[in-house]
Amino acid sequence: MLSETEYIMLKIGIIGCGSIGTEICKAIDAKLINAQLVAVYDRSEEHGGKLLGALSNMPRLLSVDDLISESDIVVECASAAAVREYGLEVLERGKDLMILSVGALTDPELLEKLVKTAATHHSRIYIPSGAIAGIDGLRSASIASIDKVMLTTTKNPAGLKGAPYIINNNIDLGSFREKTLLFEGNAEEAIAAFPANVNVAASLSLAGIGAKETQVRVFVDPGAVRNIHEITVEGAFGKFTCRIENVPSPGNPRTSFLAALSAIATLKKITEPLQIGT
Repeated sequence: MLSETEYIMLKIGIIGCGSIGTEICKAIDAKLINAQLVAVYDRSEEHGGKLLGALSNMPRLLSVDDLISESDIVVECASAAAVREYGLEVLERGKDLMILSVGALTDPELLEKLVKTAATHHSRIYIPSGAIAGIDGLRSASIASIDKVMLTTTKNPAGLKGAPYIINNNIDLGSFREKTLLFEGNAEEAIAAFPANVNVAASLSLAGIGAKETQVRVFVDPGAVRNIHEITVEGAFGKFTCRIENVPSPGNPRTSFLAALSAIATLKKITEPLQIGT
């Protein structure tokens, strides 16, 4: 039987030093995960340097190429563009990949390439549940048949600022005085419209019936102090609903704090002998 010190320490590299990347790094630094943070990368050296200054056990600030070489698993916390730019390279080099910008995977060609590359090079792709609950139940339900998946998201105007849908439709977020339906469509459309806000729609799509069949509604509510996600799933198993009221991330109101916690929990699960959940 191996002692705790005899387990091979997982080496983690982080791409993206924003709010989620920072929370993951701090969790590793605080030894909440039995792993070593070996390297970080961010396009902004200022962001990278600021993060390093907040850690007790400082990793190295490396290029993406060197970061991949040093890591067992690379955690993408940057953007869908980063998934497209670096994802295949990570897997081709036999390293595992965790993707936080799940919206990138609504591109079926990219998803197919990533999965095939992972299989060829004996790597794994991890997608945390993100800012929602119910993924375990949805995956279990998908073993039979699912008739409906509906995601309803409600956010404060500040959490929707800068979204392509807002800009393209010249929507004045300061004009809303009550909860208002802003968008209704499928997950594929929602992710294009709100790429920084509804990554949860991509996760639901992958676990369930796909982006074209998953329904999404987005509400803006000036009175909302939390990011709210309501999920309804119906199928052969019956019906379940989930409602999550998320505290926004301290560093980014467009992102829920639970998204970072989900990534941390996934890394813990990878490194622990006891596995719980579907």
